[in-house]
Amino acid sequence: MSYRLFAAIVVLALSLLSVQAQSGRRQVKPPPAAPVPTPTPEPTPVPKKAEKEPELLFFIGADRQDSFSSIPLGYDDAALRGCADRLRAASSASVETTDRSFNRGDAIKKAKSEAGSYVVLLTLKLDSMARSYDDLVLEFVVFAPGTAKVVTSGHSYLNSRRAGPVVVGPPSGTTSGLYREQLIQMAGEDAADRILKALHVNVDIPKSP
Repeated sequence: MSYRLFAAIVVLALSLLSVQAQSGRRQVKPPPAAPVPTPTPEPTPVPKKAEKEPELLFFIGADRQDSFSSIPLGYDDAALRGCADRLRAASSASVETTDRSFNRGDAIKKAKSEAGSYVVLLTLKLDSMARSYDDLVLEFVVFAPGTAKVVTSGHSYLNSRRAGPVVVGPPSGTTSGLYREQLIQMAGEDAADRILKALHVNVDIPKSP
């Protein structure tokens, strides 16, 4: 055997032994990469609710036992309804009414006991020159809560298109009871408009059709 052949056989044998050794060795896998932490989003701040302005509060009563007690009770109800409905419609006011007779003394006592409600006293009157119920006048007085101080007062007449006490409408003595109740309700609405204006409530006053 020549030297070159012997050397080639030795090299081949060593190569086979090296391959077998490597194949028998267990390959160690590298450890998995650590997960990248996901940043936790900061909670979105909840917007604070705007503080609601205190609503106007009203308590309304009608003096049903005024000197002219012959006035139909339905007329007092119409004035009360007109005033209360307009106060609610023209502002965010909360309105409470009473269906019992409510005189000035009751109104003052009620106002002094109240923490936030304005007390409104409505009184239908006939003056000495009146010829019929067409000449009724609605008197209103508003008392401040706690003190019963008079905030505003005035008169409304049985026609929204009036110029002072002059009524522009059917001649006296010819108005039906139902139509007169509607006029009284409008007088109550007019009283509410005047009350809101006196309290400096900046609202769009709805107009009757």
